[in-house]
Amino acid sequence: MENTDPSLLPSIIFTTAAQLVDCVDKKLLVVLRDGRKLIGILRSFDQYANLVLQDTIERIIVESMYSDIQRGVYIVRGENVVLVGEIVTFDLLLTYFNSKDPEKENSIPLKEVSLDEIYAAQQDEIDNRRRRELTKNSKLIDIGFSIDTQQEDMY
Repeated sequence: MENTDPSLLPSIIFTTAAQLVDCVDKKLLVVLRDGRKLIGILRSFDQYANLVLQDTIERIIVESMYSDIQRGVYIVRGENVVLVGEIVTFDLLLTYFNSKDPEKENSIPLKEVSLDEIYAAQQDEIDNRRRRELTKNSKLIDIGFSIDTQQEDMY
């Protein structure tokens, strides 16, 4: 007779880091708490979901533009990870959906730009966000709300 008592299940089922076993040696997108996006090959991890990424690039995305910065081997502390996802190539997606549509291959909505352009666009985006926040906060203060101005991270 099989034992179905859930308290006797292996503890590996309950650890989030254990879900990374299938991702070793695969290309991943890792989103960090501060909003950075890293793309690299997962080489190792531990029980705290600390990650070792190889051939890592940091991708900066602003509106419909992006730019990549080569980072090499990157160690990420697990508490800073918000999202981990496997990157699937377009060819693999076509195989999965069993349809070869050449029009979709060139329909990537992002345009690659230089680092100088992306940094300028990123700074504009930060300035616009700050202006909107100040306007919103002043209106909330006018109607009697208290504003939390501490912003350590995005999440």
